[in-house]
Amino acid sequence: MTTPADTSTSRARTVLPLRPELADEVPYGAPQLDVPVLLNVNENPYPPSDAVVATIAREVAAAAAGLNRYPDRDFPALRADLADYLAVESGVRVAPEQVWAANGSNEVMLHVLQAFGGPGRTALSFAPTYSMYPEYARDTHTRWVTGRRAEDFTLDVDHAVATIAEVRPSVILLASPNNPTGTALPRAVVEAVLDAAAAIPAVVVVDEAYAEFRRAGTPSALELLADHPHLAVTRTMSKAFAAAGLRLGYLAASTELVDALRVVRLPYHLSAVTQAAARAALAHRTELLAQVDALRAERDALVDWLRAQHHAGRPLQVAETDANFVLFGTFADRHAVWQGLLDRGVLIRETGPDGWLRVSVGTPAETAAFKDALTDVMREQES
Repeated sequence: MTTPADTSTSRARTVLPLRPELADEVPYGAPQLDVPVLLNVNENPYPPSDAVVATIAREVAAAAAGLNRYPDRDFPALRADLADYLAVESGVRVAPEQVWAANGSNEVMLHVLQAFGGPGRTALSFAPTYSMYPEYARDTHTRWVTGRRAEDFTLDVDHAVATIAEVRPSVILLASPNNPTGTALPRAVVEAVLDAAAAIPAVVVVDEAYAEFRRAGTPSALELLADHPHLAVTRTMSKAFAAAGLRLGYLAASTELVDALRVVRLPYHLSAVTQAAARAALAHRTELLAQVDALRAERDALVDWLRAQHHAGRPLQVAETDANFVLFGTFADRHAVWQGLLDRGVLIRETGPDGWLRVSVGTPAETAAFKDALTDVMREQES
């Protein structure tokens, strides 16, 4: 009589040839907890309307009728829609051939590192910044180097230019607005980085995932595309479009840069369903982006409120933000504050420099719940 193999024992004996640099790594991700108020991953708190849902359902159903065929691998219709949107949002017109898209801006960034990074090459950014950047570098065997930001999280031009000259990177990653700080880059800083990068040469990526939330007068790097073929500006539909579940990110760049990304992408990487849903959402851009003004106002009011609060005998510090989140602190034990908020049903993000916490902008009711919980936690800690 035969018995089933002891799979747990056989697995224990198996030695997998994992890359050594991955041995102690854990998957990226923020906590996903079932609590009443979720303000930890910078989502748009307003779900799509019934009209948006109906349009997406209709277009996805039409795409489903042809799922026996591969999707259009270069998705020109979606790229044209994205180019039209950028012209409205930023006032900068690019050709559809200058637009690229993938499953989230994360995959767009990975394409950039696959094309321009690699063994013997370096990616550079300035800390604190988005925690996924070093993972893109790691996954493409690209050396990762970080410069520094000033205490107010701005980027010093002289330091940035000197670091670029010293490191000689192939790819420079700049988030504007920055994550987790919310800080936007002045145009002069981006231009100085572009000039320094051109001498190497290096590709400069300005990550504008939160660009729609920027304050009046804050420029977009899209305005610099025409004169800088080594510039790529990335965007996403996850935030302003309230489409985090769609997973659609994109960039605008020169056609030469976009064509390099087409070489490294996997075949048919954007499904027909994704293309249909994204185009349906873009058709409702006016309605979806109407929420952005309300979220900006809610953010600015939250910044003012936080700056009026005191902890341990001093006012809270709050970073200037052009995003849909706020970085605030500092706390001697930020984890205790984070846990105290969680115990009261409010989940925010424990990220960024020591002592700081990040909260996403929610609905007025969610923001009120956060304020009440934070007030309670700070009062408890000081009693």
